[in-house]
Amino acid sequence: MHDLVVRNVKILDGLGGEATIGDVAVVGDRIAELGEISATRAEVEIDGAGQYLAPGFVDTHAHDDGAFFRHPGMEFKLAQGVTTVVSGNCGFSAIPADAEKDSVAASGGILAGLEGEFSDLNGYFAAVLERAPAINNMMLVGHNTIRSLVLGDAKRAPSKDELRTMRQHVSDALEQGACGFSTGLIYRPGRYSDTEEVIALAEMARPHDALYTTHMRNEGDRLLEAVDESLTIGKESGVHLHISHHKSAGPGNWGKVRDSLSKVDSAIRARQAVTLDVYPYTAGSGRMIEYFNLERPSPELAAVIRIASCPAFREYEGRMLKDIAEEKGLSLEEAVLHVLTAPKGDRTICIQFIIDEADVETNLAHADMMVGSDGIPDLRGRPHPRLFGTFPRILGHYVRKRGILTLPEAVRRMTSLAASTFGLHDRGVIREGAFADLVLFNADTVIDLASYDDPKQEPEGINCVVVNGKVAYQNGEHRYPGTGKMLRFRRSAYGEPE
Repeated sequence: MHDLVVRNVKILDGLGGEATIGDVAVVGDRIAELGEISATRAEVEIDGAGQYLAPGFVDTHAHDDGAFFRHPGMEFKLAQGVTTVVSGNCGFSAIPADAEKDSVAASGGILAGLEGEFSDLNGYFAAVLERAPAINNMMLVGHNTIRSLVLGDAKRAPSKDELRTMRQHVSDALEQGACGFSTGLIYRPGRYSDTEEVIALAEMARPHDALYTTHMRNEGDRLLEAVDESLTIGKESGVHLHISHHKSAGPGNWGKVRDSLSKVDSAIRARQAVTLDVYPYTAGSGRMIEYFNLERPSPELAAVIRIASCPAFREYEGRMLKDIAEEKGLSLEEAVLHVLTAPKGDRTICIQFIIDEADVETNLAHADMMVGSDGIPDLRGRPHPRLFGTFPRILGHYVRKRGILTLPEAVRRMTSLAASTFGLHDRGVIREGAFADLVLFNADTVIDLASYDDPKQEPEGINCVVVNGKVAYQNGEHRYPGTGKMLRFRRSAYGEPE
């Protein structure tokens, strides 16, 4: 007897081929059978007629380290069809941690929500599993976190002993199953590091054949130099380079993504391992204080800033900074200082409208470009709509409406390609023996509903999501089976036999 059967459905196996019509049966947490399955009654039967069944989507760029504690139901991801996230991005990770230090101070709230006593990846995994998470999590180990633990906010290179300690932190996390080492070289304290330091840390991933993922040092005026640095780090360390949320920021730089992608293509032709991801929006989001020099705030940037989360002034959340400035009788420069120098002002999360739609489409059309939401899971304010809408937006807007990708290709990018790149063992495909992470959706209606004004809206057209064999979301209802697992790079999940 099967535990779950989805019948008469258009099956997209995740490998990029056209859909086939058939049934999919699940026993336990695995796919047991494909094809025409006998009518023997299953515990749960779902009629998938007219709909598509795909592997669960993989969010390659998440900041959900703390969200697994604060929001273990992970509703904002599950309703999109996301069954696995890759956390610890941009150099900020839950681990390593030190009970005697503020391990998350450098993240400025991005890692908010972490609970429990743990110091390493195994401890973090155990603490998360106690909350019965709704989806799976794969982890990176972050440079900013490590550097802040070892050097604090020092604006200097590490000593030999300090570098040795940092390298050991990276190695320990990789040994315990992290999929790679991440940097956020635009952020503090990562911005104080030189290329040689990053190479020395990234090369710890080489024995594991793991990744070096990066929020590059610059995504605007010096984008191309930052790409060159990233390619150098990947090449010199001998590690697979993954460029996070590829973009060219600011009107003066729009169109540079073509040159950036050309550099990546040249490296790939030279047999360097390089991949990328993108979010399908024309605005970014992050910790506001990282984007401004408080001695000379940029009025041009301030003019396109929207406040997402602001502990100092909750009444500003969801408003453009220029409107706040006008209301207060402030210049744009004064408005920046008004927000950022207030108590807890450095915890302000903003949204910046800095990306050209044509560049988004250029990115999505590029071979093997993956998808990452880059959502910051602070639900108290008005977060960027990508937190709730990224994957349905790909399917509804860029596949159905714009035709930038075919449906099978979009699914491949969001499933098997992401799973193979980030080492998700037996996931990202629909085949017998693979884990039963599945999403049932209507290709004619699927669309994101989250907007900048109303960002916490779940999408339409995602009708059922299965996580490790259990229905976790169906017809707008979250079931909370708590079947998410903590994943290890190219290995069985944490707590499972090798």
